[in-house]
Amino acid sequence: MPVFKSRAVKVITAAAAVGLVATGCASERGKDGDKGGDKDTFVFGAPGDPGSLDPALASDGETFRVTRQAFEALLEHESGGSELVGGLAEKWSSNPEGTVWTFNLRQGVKFHDGEAFNAAAVCANYDHWFNWKGTYQSSAVSYYWQTIMGGFKANEDKETPSANYKSCTAKDENTAVIEVNEPSANLPGGFSLQALAIHSPKALEEYAKQDATAKGDAITYPKYSQEAGTVAGTGPYRITKWNKGNKEVSLERFDDYWGEKAKVKNLVFRTIDTEEGRRQALQAGDIDGYDLVAPADIKTLEGAGFNVPTRDVFNLFYLGMSQEKNPALKKPAVRQAIAHAIDRENLVKTQLPEGGKVATQFMPDTVAGHSENVKQYPFDAAKAKSMLASAGASGLSIDFCYPTEVTRPYMPAPQDIFELIKADLEKAGVKVTPKPMKWAPDYLDATEAGSCSLHMLGWTGDFNDGYNFIGTWFAGYDKQWGFKDQKVFDAVKAGSVEADPAKRTELYKKANEAIMEYLPGVPLSSSPPAIAFGKNVNPPNVSPLTQENFAEVSFK
Repeated sequence: MPVFKSRAVKVITAAAAVGLVATGCASERGKDGDKGGDKDTFVFGAPGDPGSLDPALASDGETFRVTRQAFEALLEHESGGSELVGGLAEKWSSNPEGTVWTFNLRQGVKFHDGEAFNAAAVCANYDHWFNWKGTYQSSAVSYYWQTIMGGFKANEDKETPSANYKSCTAKDENTAVIEVNEPSANLPGGFSLQALAIHSPKALEEYAKQDATAKGDAITYPKYSQEAGTVAGTGPYRITKWNKGNKEVSLERFDDYWGEKAKVKNLVFRTIDTEEGRRQALQAGDIDGYDLVAPADIKTLEGAGFNVPTRDVFNLFYLGMSQEKNPALKKPAVRQAIAHAIDRENLVKTQLPEGGKVATQFMPDTVAGHSENVKQYPFDAAKAKSMLASAGASGLSIDFCYPTEVTRPYMPAPQDIFELIKADLEKAGVKVTPKPMKWAPDYLDATEAGSCSLHMLGWTGDFNDGYNFIGTWFAGYDKQWGFKDQKVFDAVKAGSVEADPAKRTELYKKANEAIMEYLPGVPLSSSPPAIAFGKNVNPPNVSPLTQENFAEVSFK
């Protein structure tokens, strides 16, 4: 899930800063997270704020962590795994060409506002997104729709991709048929995304009355997406409050949920933007769990009796380069020199948990399509310095953006990692100008708009297909990278339309080889992120996709 992708503009929420999570209840918690009994509120310490209560307008993991508890998509992933299973659709199938998708829907499902779920509701959602206009067509707002379904009924910008979505038909009350113009590697996985989760038709009518607006490079999200009360999904929890001042989002068990009811009545997400702060809050019993445990803290917490499960590796961390922002980066030798300057082995050894790996390409080795034949750029500071000199770039000055107030699965300590890379670059003769930015919205929008010569970002897969990694960045022109190389674009696209899985895997390998030959940025590492829970907590199944279902949580 990205983040984290191809958006272009700075986002301003209806109340400027976006906050996250919880309704206190500290009095219910004992020291060291050891209080149990009949607690009815589970508080989770999140590393960042959500951007929206409408997941269709988002592309970041912290938003989806919250909305996933309240909204469901046609398909889901198995609990704790990456295999697709039925969500709001019990069964699904496609024609041989992969252009007509039929969904047999669950019956007896209700939305949080009492509306009935049916095929007409499915089509109302897809048609709602397809008919977006104005600022909603900005890739900052509708990233995932554009990634999975292309553009809109009437594109307003020449850079917006052509629409692949064709239509949605309610064949009968419990059968929805979605047609696309061309087959895509993003399907059926895309039908599982939170950004394509299904909303109540009644809520959609209210959404349509409000616009996202833009002024210069700033976007203001619609009011309905910035406060509880309008959004309505079908999930095991419903969103009841967003207290931005206290950085809390509160949810309550939805007793009319069609499936197994949530075990704990109240769910709260509280933003605590440092790992140390989250750890201390867990140890004090002020929260019941938190994500992205620092590698050095795992054994300490386990030794004290906390539950600290580790997810499987399913992410990629990279150093991004914007060629439009800094013309020096247009020279292959300069990009190659930067790659040689970075000691990735040291980064993995000192910054990542056990099981972290140096990345050789823009997907982890757990995904089919990873190639053993990519061009590699081993650490060699002297070679980097020499290459810069040969390219006429001795003493290269470059701005380097890094995020604050956040921790990501692929990036446990952003500032520490930045300092390591900065020191490596300076040893090679590069003059680095640090540019720290708050993660959301400043950093995400600056990097996606290509406003940073160098930046650090990453990706946790949305679903298990190689195109979900390399297609995220390199299927065509993207402002984040600011380059146009048809050889790379064609190599990436070739796999996206190949229906045969074995042939698709081979095409992904060729694409990885083309990408690393061109070297638009530097893949750095992949890591297994850990998540921690209180001693009195029965944790949910942890997901390699970071898609935990907190309805599974209970107290001992």
